[in-house]
Amino acid sequence: MSEGSFSKPRPGKKASVHPLEDADGSAAKRTGDKRERILRAAVEVFARQGFYNTRVSEVAKAAGVADGTIYLYFESKDQLLLSLFEDRIGKLLAYLAKEIALLDSPEEKLKRIIELQLGILDGERDLAEVVTIIVRQSNTLLREYAAPTFIAYLDAIAAVVSEGQREGVFRSDVSPHLVARAIFGALDGIALTWALGKPEVGALKRSASQLSALILGGIRSPLSAAR
Repeated sequence: MSEGSFSKPRPGKKASVHPLEDADGSAAKRTGDKRERILRAAVEVFARQGFYNTRVSEVAKAAGVADGTIYLYFESKDQLLLSLFEDRIGKLLAYLAKEIALLDSPEEKLKRIIELQLGILDGERDLAEVVTIIVRQSNTLLREYAAPTFIAYLDAIAAVVSEGQREGVFRSDVSPHLVARAIFGALDGIALTWALGKPEVGALKRSASQLSALILGGIRSPLSAAR
């Protein structure tokens, strides 16, 4: 699933907003939005040079702003990385909530979550590298400040699993949060190996389909499967 595929309307629906854009779809279009330009430039520069090898001035140059402008929005390079993580995951969470609200089946909701997680990165190798590799280089920052955002993401997945258990669709003998962590771990591993290798367009879409089948096959209730 490429980035462009998020903008293609489904039958009978309006075109979807890309998860990395604001709710009005304007984040990528507002060239005057300096904060967004800085975040996008940070993705590119961090992925190319690594977080620790990057100077704030290099991000400023890539964003087309003065060095001092960076500090009007972010206190430090560490805070820029944290903001990048929170911004992208936060927008994904907001988009995900809208998407799964349109679906009735917990199975379809779980599939959509997996599609979105991998679909947002297909064609976004730099972002995949930042989220899966570079954020890990700042363990203290991630543990102390990004944890609430990460937990919110896991909670969103666990809520769908709990819904499926209440409806008798998913097995009741598994912890929803354990399933959520397992799904995230699988998604993270797939994105990591994709970013480190030679990314093939469409590879993540195929992976999403296969992972969905694997996860759902493992947690589906025997009674549900027999229907």
